[in-house]
Amino acid sequence: MVPPLRRSSRRAARLRYHHYADRAAGLRASEVRALFAVASRPEVVSLAGGMPFVAALPQELVINAMDSVMRQQGPVALQYGSGQGVPVLREQILEVMALEGIRAHADDVVVTTGSQHALELVSKLFLDPGDVVLSEGPSYVTAMVIFKSYQAEVDHVPMDEHGLIPEALRQHIVRLKAAGKTIKFLYTIPNFHNPAGVTLSWERRVEILEIARQNDILVLEDNPYGLLYFDQPAPDAMRSLEQEGVVYLGTFSKTLAPGFRVGWALAPHAIREKLVLANEAAVLSPSSFSQLVISEYLATADWKGQINTFRGVYHERKNALLGALEEYLPELTWTNPNGGFYVWVTLPGGLDSKAMLPRAVKELVAYTPGTAFFADGDGRQNMRLSFCYPTPGNIRIGVRRLATVIRDELDLLETFAGTGSLDPLRESARFGSPPPETA
Repeated sequence: MVPPLRRSSRRAARLRYHHYADRAAGLRASEVRALFAVASRPEVVSLAGGMPFVAALPQELVINAMDSVMRQQGPVALQYGSGQGVPVLREQILEVMALEGIRAHADDVVVTTGSQHALELVSKLFLDPGDVVLSEGPSYVTAMVIFKSYQAEVDHVPMDEHGLIPEALRQHIVRLKAAGKTIKFLYTIPNFHNPAGVTLSWERRVEILEIARQNDILVLEDNPYGLLYFDQPAPDAMRSLEQEGVVYLGTFSKTLAPGFRVGWALAPHAIREKLVLANEAAVLSPSSFSQLVISEYLATADWKGQINTFRGVYHERKNALLGALEEYLPELTWTNPNGGFYVWVTLPGGLDSKAMLPRAVKELVAYTPGTAFFADGDGRQNMRLSFCYPTPGNIRIGVRRLATVIRDELDLLETFAGTGSLDPLRESARFGSPPPETA
């Protein structure tokens, strides 16, 4: 017999479920987040999560900044603040963005609780049920979770080693308009893309902005990794070319530390006013303490030198990953990023990265299956490998374990299906299956 209290709890749970808003159906656990619990086990080499290597940040830099803030501005740091963000930090953010060619005014900067919060606020302001968001295919997994939570459709535009393909963008816009769809914005990660690792060329930035202008489509430029280049900087930001048609998202999570949860949006004036109101409605104000600590750090530390240190760390780890792939899995294909955290790998035909993941975890290595980065379930023959967090030695161990898993899978294919080919997929399919109009 079920105790009455338990029956009551179950009934309450059913009632709560039936009272969810329709948009709650779009809130689903991402495959990336689900991996964190497994990947955090010390025996597992995680090539999955994009966690910055914060140990490369000298603790005394942060401790000194915190101490200074509490001693000199303690009552302000612990109090509510402005919904737009601390003025001095907004001025300093202009200095950060200037490194990528952006000239702006501090009044148009809105500080948020990480750049993902800014992405959520923009989506809240613009997306109605049934609207369409254009994005690269593949694209950032949690961005798609946000778009779907507002009941929007995600339409993936193909990309290649030079980033999003402008002609494919034109074709998608024509098709969507012909179907009577409303396109609200283009979401893009132009620098050291997550998950593909590629960088949008300068020529394509110019062309894509022109396409957006012609079709009255807002561009949402998400740039977490832009300063973490290796051999040479990425082209200047798209926002450097277009002020009114671009909302630019930045963050300190990758160039300082994600624990502060401080990002920002640079928006045209009219959008900025709405962003401030949406920010206040969501969190009242971003953390004054975190903002003031970052401001003190930027004012007193060699933050550019520290970013350069991060570049060296990540460059070494990327080289370790690519070297291990060449040694243990030369039959695969992959991207070669000039910055950021990620390499996008294409598996031999017939393998399924999502189905293979439990076997990989059993071999004590984790990755993110390509399906996590497509709204339509594509990407089964791809995986994202992150080189940002493991040491070079552990990266080699992880790839060696991964090679064992892949070769076992290929042996099974040959045994049960007679398809043991190791020929990589053709180049045009490296980023997912092309749509019918570009196939």
